[in-house]
Amino acid sequence: MSFNIALSGISAAQKDLDSTANNIANVGTVGFKESRAEFDSVYANSLFSNSKTKVGDGVSIAAIAQQFHQGSLKFTQNPLDLAITGSGFFATAGDLTDRNLSYTRAGTFKLNNENFIVDNSGNYLQAFPVNPDGTSSSVSLSTTQPIQIPETAGTPVMTDEIGITLNLPANATALDPANFDPDDPATYNNATAVTIYDSLGEAHTTTTYYIKPENASFNDTNQWISFVTVGDKPVNAWDKAGNVVTSGEYDIDSDGDGVPDGGPLKKAEYIKNGVTYTGVVLTFDSVGAYSGSNPANLDFQPLGAPPGAGVLAPGADAQQAFKLNFKDPTQFASAFEVTALEQNGLTVGRLTGVEIGTDGLVKATYSNGTSQPLSRVAIVRFRNEQGLSQTGSSWIASQNSGEPIAGEAASGSFGAINSAALEQSNVNLTTELVDLITAQRNFQANSRALEINNTLQQTILQIR
Repeated sequence: MSFNIALSGISAAQKDLDSTANNIANVGTVGFKESRAEFDSVYANSLFSNSKTKVGDGVSIAAIAQQFHQGSLKFTQNPLDLAITGSGFFATAGDLTDRNLSYTRAGTFKLNNENFIVDNSGNYLQAFPVNPDGTSSSVSLSTTQPIQIPETAGTPVMTDEIGITLNLPANATALDPANFDPDDPATYNNATAVTIYDSLGEAHTTTTYYIKPENASFNDTNQWISFVTVGDKPVNAWDKAGNVVTSGEYDIDSDGDGVPDGGPLKKAEYIKNGVTYTGVVLTFDSVGAYSGSNPANLDFQPLGAPPGAGVLAPGADAQQAFKLNFKDPTQFASAFEVTALEQNGLTVGRLTGVEIGTDGLVKATYSNGTSQPLSRVAIVRFRNEQGLSQTGSSWIASQNSGEPIAGEAASGSFGAINSAALEQSNVNLTTELVDLITAQRNFQANSRALEINNTLQQTILQIR
């Protein structure tokens, strides 16, 4: 019997050595979880034996149990390197339609030749579909799908609004608006320019000119005339009926309710070299504040209609028009200053990068400054992680682990995702080396017990 007890001890010590050696070998493996040999005493008893005098029958291996405590993070420069801080696993599938999922903590992901995010084994990272605003449309594991990064560029958005906030100098030199020539800076006091975009993403320069008038018809020293051109062609403001302003005065509608505010803007029209420039008159009060409605929302005619014909690129929306907003303009005795100049159009963008947030939201960013949510990385947890069945660097669900529970990262009991980071092995090398010595001593002690038992048997056999 003592032979078997010593042999079981040797076998258990060997398993302990194997487990420790495996931990040491994987100390540099990303997402690796250390394991330990757990032993159980062997004790056989029966109705005809005395438990008070019964000696145990040795030891057996109860389990090689993996330990799922958190490993330290190593930060990288690759945004597709992912690490989970807290509870949960990444879900992966062997092919695009496979629903037999495996689970891993190793976040060494990359793009394959079809721009899908995959791991080192070519398994596809699974994610929840999202709405245009980035919210998840479903958090069911059955709805997850592989993540594909689009190669197409961002969609262009045509400009329909320009906003300007500026100060016009009260002490500016008065000029004759009849001499206005956009090619001659001496004929206007100041100008601002902004790039706008048509429906195809083509860029066009829109310039707003400002003139302090000296004409007798403008007897108010607090008035300025503004002309607008797109490219080298003038564009004209529209009245409330949608007609190009040709004479008299017209109102503006600052709140968009279709009712003029009652603050008239005078029309200033001049013909230079056969080109008609229709400007608007901005009036300020004695303290330099704009005296009309604020902001002054001016609607300009479609860029494809005369005299704007030829401004737009071929195939662009000929009915594109824009609103020019003078927001809080002032006339102070200080230098010309533009404090805000913006427009709401976008050109075509190219893919510049991929961002993954702590909540798992995957966004594609484009060179035009836009970003598009693509999907949300799924996080899966189990009631009993040690019940998972290991398959290489990943695990699969089993009856002991319970059903997988999917959810969004950084919510509830699910861990957060760290982009450009990897979870290192949770093996403590110092502890493993101590365990290695202990397992070696156990092996030696059981070997010695076997040797002594052999000596005793030999002595008995030699008794005469």
